[in-house]
Amino acid sequence: MRVFGLAYGVAVYVFFLGTFLYAIGFVGNLIVPKSIDVGGAGAPLVEALAVDVLFLCLFAIQHSVMARQGFKRVWTRIIPKPLERSTYVLLASAILAGLFYHWRPITEIVWTVDNAAARQVLQALFWFGWATVLISTFLISHFELFGLKQVVKAAQGREVGEMAFKKPGPYRLVRHPLYLGFLIAFWSTPDMTAGHLLFAVATTGHILIGIALEERDLIGMFGERYRQYRREVRMLLPWPERADRAAEVTGAGRLGARDL
Repeated sequence: MRVFGLAYGVAVYVFFLGTFLYAIGFVGNLIVPKSIDVGGAGAPLVEALAVDVLFLCLFAIQHSVMARQGFKRVWTRIIPKPLERSTYVLLASAILAGLFYHWRPITEIVWTVDNAAARQVLQALFWFGWATVLISTFLISHFELFGLKQVVKAAQGREVGEMAFKKPGPYRLVRHPLYLGFLIAFWSTPDMTAGHLLFAVATTGHILIGIALEERDLIGMFGERYRQYRREVRMLLPWPERADRAAEVTGAGRLGARDL
């Protein structure tokens, strides 16, 4: 069982890594054979909307429901606890791969940035967003986030310890730099098509709903410590705090969150 669990976790991580790298090419129209604006026969608008929205909704539902603590308590009665995270990552990656494969580009231009310098800035922001995502995962335990640490510990006959409450690096500026990175990457394009806009709007809505659900779980787990952190640090944009609120804040922590 330990050998199977380890092999399963490693295979899932490799699958996730391939999907993640493909996602960069998909959103940025780079290298991959089929991207958000390129590839596939032109489909009628109604069909394209139906297929694209279906897969966006499937991803959002799976990603949000399976990340909840209540679902995990039930789910781990069915599958071994060390495999719970890997299974979550497997299903999320499979749905995302399905989205890439079945995506119907909608190529009508919504806006185009003609200024060469501005186009370069948007391209730089695109890469900055993806870099922020990747760095944020390592700051909150990358291999635990994607299930690899759990299966390695299980193969050693050990368990992963309780999640630590901390706020490394950018988590001192915003509570969710990982989500912020996704938003920057999804919206930073000099040529916004209708399909890309649909993707960006839908994923933004999913992220905002996901943050609300995740923070409810974090408050349930850490109570006043997380409420204090919310008072001290903005959710996504590092705007300065109001003077009256800042005066109330004396310090906070950050959870090494494992749910995206």
